[in-house]
Amino acid sequence: MSGMKNVVVGTAGHIDHGKSALVQALTGSDPDRLKEEKARGITIDLGFAHYEDDDLNVAFVDVPGHERFVRNMLAGASGIDCVLLVIAADESVMPQTREHFDICRLLGVSWGMVALTKSDLVDDETIEIVRLEAADLVEGSFLEGAPVVPVSARTGDGIEEIRNALRLVASRVGPRAASGVARLPVDRAFTIKGFGTVVTGTQVSGEIHRRAELEVLPAGRRVRVRGLQVHGASQDVARGGQRVAVNLAGVEVDELSRGDALVQPGGLQVTRRLDATVVLLEHARPLKHGARVRFHGGTSEVMARVSLGRHTGGTSDEAVNVLEPGREAYARVRLERPVAVTRGDRFVLRAYSPSVTIAGGTVLDPAPTRGRVRSVAGARRLDRLSDRSDPLAPIASMVEESGFRGLSPACLTPRAGVASEDIPHVVAALTSAGSVAQVGSLLITPARVLALREDVTGWVAAFHKAQPLEPGLPREEARERCTRRASSEVFDAILETLVADGTLTARDHLALSSHTIDLSEDETELRQMVVDLFRGAGLSPPELGAVGDELSASREMVDRIVKLLVREGALVKVETLVFYTDALRALKTGMAELKAEGGANRVEIDVAAFKHRFGVTRKYAIPLLGYLDHERVTRRMGNVRSVL
Repeated sequence: MSGMKNVVVGTAGHIDHGKSALVQALTGSDPDRLKEEKARGITIDLGFAHYEDDDLNVAFVDVPGHERFVRNMLAGASGIDCVLLVIAADESVMPQTREHFDICRLLGVSWGMVALTKSDLVDDETIEIVRLEAADLVEGSFLEGAPVVPVSARTGDGIEEIRNALRLVASRVGPRAASGVARLPVDRAFTIKGFGTVVTGTQVSGEIHRRAELEVLPAGRRVRVRGLQVHGASQDVARGGQRVAVNLAGVEVDELSRGDALVQPGGLQVTRRLDATVVLLEHARPLKHGARVRFHGGTSEVMARVSLGRHTGGTSDEAVNVLEPGREAYARVRLERPVAVTRGDRFVLRAYSPSVTIAGGTVLDPAPTRGRVRSVAGARRLDRLSDRSDPLAPIASMVEESGFRGLSPACLTPRAGVASEDIPHVVAALTSAGSVAQVGSLLITPARVLALREDVTGWVAAFHKAQPLEPGLPREEARERCTRRASSEVFDAILETLVADGTLTARDHLALSSHTIDLSEDETELRQMVVDLFRGAGLSPPELGAVGDELSASREMVDRIVKLLVREGALVKVETLVFYTDALRALKTGMAELKAEGGANRVEIDVAAFKHRFGVTRKYAIPLLGYLDHERVTRRMGNVRSVL
């Protein structure tokens, strides 16, 4: 099975044109699986069947043809590789033939063929007429020039020709992405006795392994894979492009429905708002700005409103109020319920009433900013997001929109559709091109990195100017200023680069590397006066509030000089008092002498003895003893200190 090519073929066409009968003739399996379908002779829900042809496995998604069941057709068409467009030779092209064909075009189906069924009911001339009408229908599309094969499911005529044509078409279909996000849009959910909950779908990409943990979106519920079946056979792994049934643990069947997506955790963006390009079908009515529509993406159907931007590829930035048939425009789609999508996903829009297919589109950004899509800036942004000449431009645009807070590379998977294994290469290419810088674990534009560097440097320079005797701007104050716009991680990374290139020094304070403290003559004189005052005071220094009066200097100037001397180590602050460093050093020496006097005995000292020995009042004794405790010269034991 691993060497076999898997191709999912969707049948499309009008009701009762023989789609299910043709699939049964090709596979031997009846895709009409519901009792109601048997009774009414039409396909109501999705039917599935497959056959193997040497190294080719052809899986069919037989979709309903009746207009009432087109939403089920959309659920099936979302996962197909190619289309088998069925046109009954006795009726030719009908309304649902056109709508199914339109849906396949809008969803980006690139390959297929045409089967002219019920050929046994008409003559050769009629078949040729139907062939011409089919050619008119597909002219200019992906089916132009594709095989057109008359066939009768009843007699078997043309069945082998259909098989051969399908093999030819399948050879042109490229493989689904085996790498990337494991993603399975759910088209059915049911229970099997003895196994529990089972979901089925066409796997879009990636690999799903038995016992893997996955996520059901949009609910966000974690589930575990108990078992896998691929085209009816049990497997340990399922890959993109295969019809898969997944037996799940951790979820009840009533918690699942068509429209859910089974994905690897973090693989898709759950959103109620997305930016996209929208193209209106040539035969549709004009689409008004703000129109309510039915949004079909993957296997989901959600009501939505469409806000129109300007025409794509246009020279005018003016937003359109009405999108004309055959034209394409930017749009913001606001969904009434959340869906799981990523950039590049295709979707179909159907009118609210009557419920007919009118347009299709491609997701540009599943998590757009709050900017208006109808503004000039919005048009410029969407131009970048839709740039097909440079695959990195849309990602660079998303990084730019993230502002100073940056964008995590992990976001590139759900938002930009980048496979997780490709993220390092994409980031390297962006940084090499100079359009993005990696700051810590985040992506940010180089212009914003430069702006933040200039901001931080400017704050520090301004602080030095205002407070020349201070060591620098407090680090946490700078962080608070920066994180009003940027994340703390960005601040730390920017600061690290400023230190690394020698612009700043950074400890508890930030300072310019070139910063030096230059005192004026008056400040130099006051500094010496303060030193002399505290040196002479010994262990009984004056209170700071009295120093200014004693030295005939302002309180502000004295405080600045004292802080400078404390930083330089000339003074030491002990609680609310400031001591000359040599005085404290002499105190420690005195305590050592006291310890020596006691010999081998434990030496203790209380407040009264301390006051007497060092000639200080209680005002100084209490903070000095606390200082000695902190310095581990003494240890408090009740009302006495043990000298260590």
